[in-house]
Amino acid sequence: MHDHDHDQGDGSDLDEMTARVRALETILTKKGLIDPAAVDRIIDTYQNKVGPKNGAAVVARAWNDPDFARRLRDDATAAIAEMGFVGRQGEHMQALFNTPETHHMVVCTLCSCYPWSVLGLPPVWYKSPAYRSRAVREPRAVLAEFGVTLDKGTDVQVWDSTAELRYLVVPMRPDGTEGWSADELADLVSRDSMIGTGLALTPGGKP
Repeated sequence: MHDHDHDQGDGSDLDEMTARVRALETILTKKGLIDPAAVDRIIDTYQNKVGPKNGAAVVARAWNDPDFARRLRDDATAAIAEMGFVGRQGEHMQALFNTPETHHMVVCTLCSCYPWSVLGLPPVWYKSPAYRSRAVREPRAVLAEFGVTLDKGTDVQVWDSTAELRYLVVPMRPDGTEGWSADELADLVSRDSMIGTGLALTPGGKP
C-alpha cells in the first residue's frame, strides 16, 4: 500500500487530485514561480522530521510520565500544547492508547484530516481512496500490508478523523526499555505507529 500512489512514469496511474496537483506544480515550475527542489525539501521536513518528531516526543513522555499520560488521555489538546506543539490542524485532539487487548487505527474517510502539529504532513497513502475505504472494511488486511499482524484476540478499533476531532495513537511501549530517557524512547516511535498502521520499534530496531 505504501507505494501504490507513486508516479511510475507518465503519471497515468495517479488519482485525480494528485494528477491535478502535479499539473499545477508543472505549470508553476515552467513559469519560474516555484523551485521543485525547495518544495520537496519543505515537504520532507514536515513529513519526516518536524511533525513526526513532535508526536514521538509526546508518546515518549507519556511512556515515562504517568501524570502526563493521564492528562493526555483526559485532554490531549491541552497536554500536547504543554509541550509547545500547537498550530494548524492541531486542535481538537484525542489520544488513543494501544493495549494488548485493543489496537487503534486512524483513517479519514471523507478527506485527509490529520494532526499536522504532531505528525507533519499526511503521507500519500493516508489520502488515497484505497486506504480510506479499506481501512474501515478490512482493517486487519490493511494492517497486514503494513507488516502488522496482531493476535486474534486483539480488537481493532478504527477511528474516523474529522475537522472537529483528530487522533494520535499512543503505541504500546516496547519491552526492554525500562530506564530509557524520553529522547531514547522517541527514537522508537514512528509516524505509522502514531496512525496505528505500525508498531513502535523494539530496542533492536524492529517493530
